[in-house]
Amino acid sequence: MVLRDRLDPTGPASGIITASPKMEELLRMVDRVAPTDSAVLVLGESGTGKELVARAIHERSPARGRPSWPSTAARCRGRSWSRSCLATRRARSPARWNSKLGLIELADGGTLFLDEIGEMEPESQVKLLRVLETHSFFRVGGTRSRTVDMRLVTATNRDLAEAIRQSQFRQDLFYRINTISLSLPLLRDRPEDVPVLAEYFLEQNAAYGRKRLAPETLACLEAYAWPGNVRELQHVIQRGVILGAGDVLVPADLPAEIQCGGDLAPTAASASAAGSLELMERQHIVATLKQVGGHRGKAAALLGIDPKTLYRKLLGYGITPDTLRS
Repeated sequence: MVLRDRLDPTGPASGIITASPKMEELLRMVDRVAPTDSAVLVLGESGTGKELVARAIHERSPARGRPSWPSTAARCRGRSWSRSCLATRRARSPARWNSKLGLIELADGGTLFLDEIGEMEPESQVKLLRVLETHSFFRVGGTRSRTVDMRLVTATNRDLAEAIRQSQFRQDLFYRINTISLSLPLLRDRPEDVPVLAEYFLEQNAAYGRKRLAPETLACLEAYAWPGNVRELQHVIQRGVILGAGDVLVPADLPAEIQCGGDLAPTAASASAAGSLELMERQHIVATLKQVGGHRGKAAALLGIDPKTLYRKLLGYGITPDTLRS
C-alpha cells in the first residue's frame, strides 16, 4: 500500500501517497513529531504537499478531535491575518454586539496552521510573536486579555534565512516557529512517486471517465522535470482525463511540453543521465511564458508555483525578455 493509512487510523484523510524512500523517511518524522506539542515548520516548493503534511501532523496529534482542521487554517499572504486570526466584533443592532471568534481562539486546545508564513506582514509578525510568547491575545477591538493553548504548525516555500538577512522576517519569530522543521523533496527528486501518483489522480478523476496510461505516456511523465511538483502532475492527469478521446491516455493527450514521442525517449534518457532536468525545466518555463505573452502571474498559475518561486527560477536560469523573443 502506498497510501499511508497509518497517518490516520480512521482512513486516508491525510491523502499522502508515496513510494519514495525520501518521503517514507519524512513520514516517519511526522509519526515522531505529531504526538508532541512542538512547533513545526514545513518547508518545500509550491505543489509539494506541505498542507497535507501539516494536516497529517494534526491528525496524529492528541488534539486531532478538536477543533476541525478547516476552521484553524489560514494563509498569511496580505494584510488580513489580524482580521482572520484575532476575533472581530460586529454589531447586529445598536444595542447588541455579536463576537465572531478568530482562528487563534478557535485553535485553543488544538492546532493552528499558518500557510505562507514567509509572506506575513511585519506588523502581523509582531502580533503572532506576542501570542506565542505570552500564550494570550486581545481580540480586535477588545480590552480583555484571553489565554490560548494551541499547537502551531506553519509552512512556507520561502528561504526564511534569506528573508531574515533582508529584514523581511523576524529572527525571534523564526526561532519560535522552527522548533522542528520538515523539508519536502521536489517531485523530480522522488521519481518513484510519479507512477503511483498518476494512478491515484486517474482514480480521483474517474467521474470524468475511467482511463489508464499507455506505457509511452508514463515514460513521458517519468522523463519530465515537474517544476510545479505534485500539483502540476495532478492538473496534467485531470486535463488528460477530460480531454482525452479514448480509454487510454496517449502522449498526444499531454500538454505539448510533456509529450515525448518514441524517437525522443532515448535522447531524454541520455540527457537525464547528463543532468538535463534543469534544462528541461528551463525549456518548460520559457514555453509557458511564451504561451501567456510573458505574463509572470499567469505563467506561475499554469506552472502551479508561487510567483516568487517563478521569479527566482527566472534569475537562476537567466531567462530574460530577450529569451522569450528568441
